[in-house]
Amino acid sequence: MEIQRPLSRQPIPDDAKCVFKGTMFDVYQWEQRLFNGSKAIFEKVKRPDTVVVFPILPDGKILLTEQEQPGKEPFIGATGGRVDEGEDVMAAAKRELLEESGYEAEQYILWHAEQPVSKMEWAVYVFIAKGLKKVAGLDLDGGEKITLKPVTFDEFIDLGTQENFSEKEIVFKLLEAKVYPEKKEELQKLFDAIL
Repeated sequence: MEIQRPLSRQPIPDDAKCVFKGTMFDVYQWEQRLFNGSKAIFEKVKRPDTVVVFPILPDGKILLTEQEQPGKEPFIGATGGRVDEGEDVMAAAKRELLEESGYEAEQYILWHAEQPVSKMEWAVYVFIAKGLKKVAGLDLDGGEKITLKPVTFDEFIDLGTQENFSEKEIVFKLLEAKVYPEKKEELQKLFDAIL
């Protein structure tokens, strides 16, 4: 499956210079001509892309996670994480699902992809995974505590619109489903366990 990277709302120009290279974030600067003819230094942060995977269990429940990470308040979200350097987006989705849930999936549906922040070069890919098979235990990073939380579709909609839900990229879609019956029906079909 060829996955197109979503475009940035403010791409880093080819002549931009990396002025800081960090563990996760790099900072780029470039000279930008303004509307009045003057010039200014513009800046943008770049970080690894991330994948988000919503696994659908054979009984139709959506497998969410309750997570704790150092320096953050506990939150509810999906399985997922960073795309490693040189790693394919789909490979990252499969790896993160396996590490954080112990499941493999027969089918991955790309539900949503965007670069949510204009001042950051960073794409988020949101997948729905179906045809799950439990193949391992959780294999978590040292900075993760994860408890799996199977929920019904209606519970997913409710939890997904609460403040402690971490997958902000899809909250608008969940709010639409709460308000518009046709949007809820459309989303429910997408999250159906049948392949």
